[in-house]
Amino acid sequence: MSVAPTGDAAFDAVRQAETRDEVVQRGSASLTLRRLRRDKASMGALAFIVVLLAFASAAPLVEAWTGHSPIAQYRQSGMTAMGLPVGPRAEFPLGTDHLGRDVLVRLAYGARVSLLVGVFASLAAATVGLSVGVLAGYLGGWVDVVLSRAMDLVMSVPFLLCALALVSVCGPGLWLSVGVIVFFTWTTMGRVVRAEVVSLSRRDFVRASRSLGAGPLSIMGHDILPNLSVPIIVYTTLMIPSAIVFEATLSFLGLGIVPPAPSWGGMLSDAAANGIYLVAWWLVVVPGAALLMTTLAFNILGDGLRDALDPKPRPIRRASWRGAPP
Repeated sequence: MSVAPTGDAAFDAVRQAETRDEVVQRGSASLTLRRLRRDKASMGALAFIVVLLAFASAAPLVEAWTGHSPIAQYRQSGMTAMGLPVGPRAEFPLGTDHLGRDVLVRLAYGARVSLLVGVFASLAAATVGLSVGVLAGYLGGWVDVVLSRAMDLVMSVPFLLCALALVSVCGPGLWLSVGVIVFFTWTTMGRVVRAEVVSLSRRDFVRASRSLGAGPLSIMGHDILPNLSVPIIVYTTLMIPSAIVFEATLSFLGLGIVPPAPSWGGMLSDAAANGIYLVAWWLVVVPGAALLMTTLAFNILGDGLRDALDPKPRPIRRASWRGAPP
């Protein structure tokens, strides 16, 4: 026979029941991180990007550890008697190139160039595309027509022909590569933002702000821009691998980073131009794998951020309770 609890025991039982049934309210950032942590592919891509950033930041430490400069030629120890590069060994963990330079050290400094160009060019292109897209989508009229036709014009310009023309006039260089990448990539963000702004400008909260006397700049800055955070974050993340590939393409064609400064595209170009990759597989595999894994990691992280920030298109899994119909 059980006796009902009384006094302090009953009060404690009620408090425990309320604690068990308490609902914890989570913010949007907490929910986004929670969804992102559940995506193993995105977390693996994020871990690879963190390791790559650490590797690029530690390039001087890699140089000090190996004792090799990224541009120094070690023809005595880094090349065979027949003048061929040596493969991976204790002194050169990733082998040497056709001039006897350490591939590991050049890979570390090339990661700096690729990440710098990719991140900086993507941020600059996102800023330009965001500004143009917001103005075109909100103002409409002749402003929308002019800016939209400008985006169509930029998208119709051949990438390689324009790059060749600019390099022939200005000469190759890092900032020229950044400028070419920004010029050809801002239209993606601009078209997406314009479509989102056109939809947002017809919402009730924008009409309410306009009826209360808010000006165009106030509405665009306080009402529209906060609602564009999801496409801005996602498309900026997805633009980084495109910028890295563009930089590698320019360097491969001799239009990007000026030798002997190391870059992943330049390393691939050296291996292809001299035909040395036929006897030195690491000259293609090492920078090619780094370029492939970097672009793949940023693409996977961008897809994961899109799913975590905008869970609406995600399929809802119904919990199967015992005894419930399937």
